[in-house]
Amino acid sequence: MNDAGAAPEGTWVRLRTWLQRVGGNLAGMVMPNIGAFIAWGLLSALFLPAGWIPNEGLASLSEPMVTTLLPVLIGLTGGRVVHDQRGGVIGAIATMGIVVGSDVPQLLGAMVAGPLAALALRQVDRSLRPRVRAGFEMLVDNFSLGLLGLAMAVLGYVAIGPVVSVVTVTLGDGVDWMVANHLLPVVSVIVEPAKVLFLNNAVNHGVLAPLGAVEAERIGQSLVFMIETNPGPGLGILLAFWLAGPRDVRPTVPGAVIIHFLGGIHEISFPYVLMKPRLLIAAIAGGATGVATFMLTGAGLVATPSPGSIFAWLAVMPRGGYVGPLLGILLSTLVSAGVGTLLLKAERRKDTAGDLADARTRSSANKWSASQAREA
Repeated sequence: MNDAGAAPEGTWVRLRTWLQRVGGNLAGMVMPNIGAFIAWGLLSALFLPAGWIPNEGLASLSEPMVTTLLPVLIGLTGGRVVHDQRGGVIGAIATMGIVVGSDVPQLLGAMVAGPLAALALRQVDRSLRPRVRAGFEMLVDNFSLGLLGLAMAVLGYVAIGPVVSVVTVTLGDGVDWMVANHLLPVVSVIVEPAKVLFLNNAVNHGVLAPLGAVEAERIGQSLVFMIETNPGPGLGILLAFWLAGPRDVRPTVPGAVIIHFLGGIHEISFPYVLMKPRLLIAAIAGGATGVATFMLTGAGLVATPSPGSIFAWLAVMPRGGYVGPLLGILLSTLVSAGVGTLLLKAERRKDTAGDLADARTRSSANKWSASQAREA
């Protein structure tokens, strides 16, 4: 019985480890370039026609940044992770093939092409370097990178770019369909548990941010940017712990609230959910409430707020578009806090009943031990 129970648990642990590794790799390509994303987001918020200071000339920077600069930076970073500087160079070259071969922002494509090209170059280097005579190393290194980079750029233009474009457009159409059919809140059933497993950066920067970038380029804002970055569900969880959590944990909550809500470091709230897994229900309820509110109010952001603090949200809200996002954060906080408080109180009552039963059992055992001692 123990072996049968251990097998599924071991499979789950391996799957979670693999997902965390993949998510970490995806996030590792994006996080070093967050400054560039913020620059693009601020530029869009300020100078696009719907921005605070509309300027046609400066607004023309927005499209090249999201279609060329950001993908190339991601491809370069992804390649560098695999094969240092040479990997970064060939990753950027390969990404350019995808950028030119597609008419949508290729952030997802860059995450594929950069590491793939660097991996190919690493294998070529391992094969050639032992065979290169002294004095010819630089010549062989440069030409091998150039020739393979050309091949990867052509491959990206012909194959990878079109495939990723189809995937991106299909996912975007799926999001649009969910919005049209009022089903987008269901996404919280997937997103909130993934966040708790520390896959938040992978979900946001690897999936949602590219989809949001496509929609924002088309209509000037996107609701998709708000799904994972909403600080409301996590803030509600922390407030629930402050109201009804274990007494020895409550003193840690105020500091966590500041880090989470003002600093945008959502990871600070994840251990609280892992401590009481049933609070996933509260997180999902809060997330779904927030998304539903965003849909009903027509809310959206012009770029992904990173980190997901209230200040980052305010920075990328479109002009005149404050009510919907702030209302969504407020309602998602209240719902997750309310549901979380009820769950914690119910668990506390159950634990109290269990403690009473354990105390009675221990009392009976102690009484039996004492009687045995007297008889002895």
